[in-house]
Amino acid sequence: MTGPWASRLEKVAARRVAVTAAVAAADPALPADVIAAAVGAVSGASLRHLADALATDPAALSVGAPPAVGRLVETLIAVGGALPVPTCARCGATGRPLTRQGDGQGLCSRCHNRARATACVRCGIVKPVAGRDPQGQPVCARCADRVQRRCGVCGTVRRIARRAHDGQPDICVNCFTLPEAVCSVCGRRRPCAFASSDAPLCQRCTPRRALPCARCGATRPPAVRWPEGPVCDPCYTAALRHRGTCASCGQTRRLVHPPGVDATTCADCTGLPVTHRCVDCGLEDKLFDAGRCATCSLRRRTTVLLAADDGQVPAHLAAVAEAICATPNPYTALNWLRTGAASALLADLAAGRLPTSHEALDAHPRRGAADYLRTLLVAHQLLPARDEALARAEQRLARRLADVEPPEHRRVATAYATWRVLRRLRRRAEHSRGPRTVTARATQLVHVTIAFLAWLHDHGTTLAELDQHTVDLWLTSGAPSAHDVGDFLAWTAGRGHTRALTVPARPRPTGPATSEDERTALLARLLHDDTVELTDRVAGALLLLYGQQLSRIAALTTSQVHQSGDTVHLQIGTERIHLPKPLASLVPRLRDEGRPHVGVGSPATTGWLFPGLLPGQPITPARLGERLRKLGVSAVAGRRAAITQLAAELPTAVLADMLSMHPTTAARWTAQAGGTWHHYAAELVRDRDYQP
Repeated sequence: MTGPWASRLEKVAARRVAVTAAVAAADPALPADVIAAAVGAVSGASLRHLADALATDPAALSVGAPPAVGRLVETLIAVGGALPVPTCARCGATGRPLTRQGDGQGLCSRCHNRARATACVRCGIVKPVAGRDPQGQPVCARCADRVQRRCGVCGTVRRIARRAHDGQPDICVNCFTLPEAVCSVCGRRRPCAFASSDAPLCQRCTPRRALPCARCGATRPPAVRWPEGPVCDPCYTAALRHRGTCASCGQTRRLVHPPGVDATTCADCTGLPVTHRCVDCGLEDKLFDAGRCATCSLRRRTTVLLAADDGQVPAHLAAVAEAICATPNPYTALNWLRTGAASALLADLAAGRLPTSHEALDAHPRRGAADYLRTLLVAHQLLPARDEALARAEQRLARRLADVEPPEHRRVATAYATWRVLRRLRRRAEHSRGPRTVTARATQLVHVTIAFLAWLHDHGTTLAELDQHTVDLWLTSGAPSAHDVGDFLAWTAGRGHTRALTVPARPRPTGPATSEDERTALLARLLHDDTVELTDRVAGALLLLYGQQLSRIAALTTSQVHQSGDTVHLQIGTERIHLPKPLASLVPRLRDEGRPHVGVGSPATTGWLFPGLLPGQPITPARLGERLRKLGVSAVAGRRAAITQLAAELPTAVLADMLSMHPTTAARWTAQAGGTWHHYAAELVRDRDYQP
């Protein structure tokens, strides 16, 4: 054969001879016919690539790269060859095509792309290069240009998530949603894949392949595959946030080499690209939004939320923005900005769509969000402070009184609520040291009054005709709060609406008390168990030791803690109580460290010993009681047991002063405890060491 075909065949034969010789030199023990058969199976472009690679570097057979060489090595190993298995030099993976690097090592495609990673010109994140922009700059896969067409739903030219088919138009990434169906796993109707089949699957129920984590060993779906193997999401997050001292440069950095938990060297000293570095602050951390760490993402989103037309946060909202950015856990604040209804109201307020006033927030339909925004604005002095419990009671009673019929009963009930109940509440709010006014009792008195007037109307009796027999009949009607009508009747008698009538006081129930053994065991746990949160330890100890009400414990301030060396006093009322150890060490810790969880936007210092989740407000007594119940501490039973113990050991006057209790109440507790203190003065006279 002559001509071009002869020349081509000669080249193929020469390549086969060269490859055969290179294989024989690399593995002399392999028979020549076996080598010839393996090389003879390679043809076309693969043979050309194989011959060129071996001509450039005969040692390529020991590396297994490029892919044509790797395939030949695998074939030779299968027929008994002694060549090394092609293995990625970085991650140790086998069975994958390898790319030859400049240093002679072979890397799989994933490690090869990572080795070529560089900063994306659009987002700034160090990632494998997926494409180039029109200027030839590297672009990552997320930012790479894709074909865009006009969406058949919204009409906007965007990236297409689903192409047109069967008469349906193109749908862009913003408009596309999975079709809804009943999930075959959870049974709920949700957007599902395979919706038209017999086994639709929602995103939550879609199975993910679980593998043993290379770091913790738990079998979980891998979040990432690193050189040491698959890594689960908790270990992935922990690894990105872990810092250590680099063995080469001595800086505190993320350590990446050697792969695994025993890494000692940072990326710069190893020669690897630095990944997961915040584009704003440069911190190596788990990135959250457009190449930014959680803290920088929070500051950016807060600025966007509160910025004016010039892109700057107004001066009067600067403190609010800083407080949001200073949230101890930035992910909590990010979720609040993303899903919190109060954050949407804050954006309306910043844009001028919502007036900055209590009246506007009272009228808003989202009451919970409006109340949170109110406390945020009050904490930063953008709104004047007011007694929220009192304001709510006034609004609630006004709505309730407006529905009272007939009109004469409405006038009487409104006058009683205005000039007796609410007047008494306002006076109490003026003199109260706490953050809240207790309004439950006042609300109950008005509700009982309205029910009593309705009962009189049903029985055809007016207030002027009311007599003692009718009152007694009302008291025996079976209503649990029937005796509370006595306050209303005392007011009507003083105003001449009714004659003087008698309503006996309802007997006070004694209630249960925690046993002394149980109280001692609970105290021991609260004082010595470090696994219990410090807030609960201090609050529970104050309740079980000194019988303090939850409302008084929740309203304690840091200024009520007085420390002099190892001596700690807590001011309750007008007296300072000497705290015994170990409570004397727990209270200053709580004062200095604070609670681990506070509301988004809370000021740096609030002055409360037990700050709550509402900005600038203490924890509510109800929430504090709920936390203590989870530890087995009952507020009512524990307080009764503590006061009973103190009343049996202390005189009435000392008990009243120490617990800021009314003398009559202290005397009643002393009588219930069986304590008699007629000999107290004589004992003090005989005690030469007594200091008044």
